[in-house]
Formats: sequence, structure tokens, C-alpha cells
Amino acid sequence: MIDFNALAFLQPAKVLPPSDVGSYLDLGLRWIHLLAGITWIGLLYFFNLVNVGFMKKLDAPTKGKVIPALLPSALWWFRWGAMVTVLAGFIYWVLFLHQEPQPPDGTPGQYLWRTLGIWLVVVVVAWFINYFLLRIPVVTKNGWWVALFVTLLAAGIFYLNTWFNTYDGISNRVASIAVGGGYGVFMLLNVWGIIWPAQKRIIAWTKENAEQGTAIPAESAALARRAFLASRANTWLSLPMLFFMAAASHFPMFTGG
Repeated sequence: MIDFNALAFLQPAKVLPPSDVGSYLDLGLRWIHLLAGITWIGLLYFFNLVNVGFMKKLDAPTKGKVIPALLPSALWWFRWGAMVTVLAGFIYWVLFLHQEPQPPDGTPGQYLWRTLGIWLVVVVVAWFINYFLLRIPVVTKNGWWVALFVTLLAAGIFYLNTWFNTYDGISNRVASIAVGGGYGVFMLLNVWGIIWPAQKRIIAWTKENAEQGTAIPAESAALARRAFLASRANTWLSLPMLFFMAAASHFPMFTGG
């Protein structure tokens, strides 16, 4: 801790950094998680708040120049920012979960694998429901249906995780990160399982159309719609995700501690 009083009066400052490795590991993971998260969510907001409207104003020849030049780089940072964010956050959460005193005898880490298993199954099942819903034309035709289904899936992630994993003695930090991290993994699966596969094909088709005059396949419209809805769902999910991440340390809503 820095002695700001001494620093203010030009006296010798006392810097007292932690001496244990765990504190540096904790700080390093949080710093990586925040830096990668800013990159990921910043690009997510750019795509949804700026790029969608911008692309609608471009004609086909201009899109043929802009899309191959802009999107490959932007999507590289986008998808790998998502991956690093989730991996760093997951390791950070598991380390705290491993130290969590758990009933009946207060042994730390006693429910580690049970908690991780339930948490992962809930999120993956919810995402697969979302994945198959986005392949139903009558659903993707109306974005409000998708919004409704994603809201229900998000509520399911919250309810099932808190029902199974909020046991006596669990800290607010671990419980809150479990919910927010669940939304984060759901969003990551959207990025790698829906958005990137669709955009990769659309970028290649657009480039071939601009350079060789090859016709863009008709299925590109369905892929673009699917990627758009998954991206828009991620934008809305980012709001409760960020709330629960902040609540982990600043809003004791689960256990009062």
C-alpha cells in the first residue's frame, strides 16, 4: 500500500507490496480479465451500435472493399478477446471456489467439482437450446421471439445456478461470479459457435464477389441474420453479466457477505 500522506508532503513514501504469490496471481488474472473484457465488449458494442447501421448505408461495391478489409481484423480481436476474458475469469473463479469453506464441516473446496459440473451443464444446455432456435426460420424472422427466448434462457441460467450452487457458507463473490460468468460463457459460445462461423463465410463470399464477380450464395442472408441475432443477444446479456461481476465485490445480494 502506498503512503499517500507521506507522498503529498514530499516525505519518503512507504510502498508495501504483498509478499505472497497468491496476491500477484489474483491481481494478474483480474488485470488480464479486465483488459481482454474491455477489448471484447468494446468491439461487441461497436458492431451493434455503429457497424450494423453503417453497413446498411453502403452499396454492394463499397461493401466488397470495406468488409474484407475491416472485419477479419476486428473479428480476430473480438473472438480472442472473448476467449481470454472467459479463461482468465474462469481460473480466477475456480481459485476462489477452491478456497471456499463448505458444509458440513467447512472443508475448503469440498463442492468444487459438483459446483463446476452443474454450472457448466446449465450453461451449455441453455446455449444448445439457443443454437437450435436460431436455425428455425419462423423464430429468426422476428427478433422479438429471439429476445424472449434468450431472456428465458438467461433466467434459467440464473435460477438453476443459484438453486443448486448457493449453499450454506458460500460467499457473495463466488455466487455472483457463477451467474455473471455463466452469461459470459453463453456469450463466448455465441461468438465461437454462431457469429464467427457465419461471418467467416460471409467475408469470404464478399471478397470473392468483389474480386472475381462470383455470386454470393443465397444462404448468406440466413447466416447474416443468425449472426446478427446472436450478436444482439450478447449485447443485451452483457448488461446483467457486468452487473453480477460488479456485484461480486460491491453488492452482497446472495449471502450478505
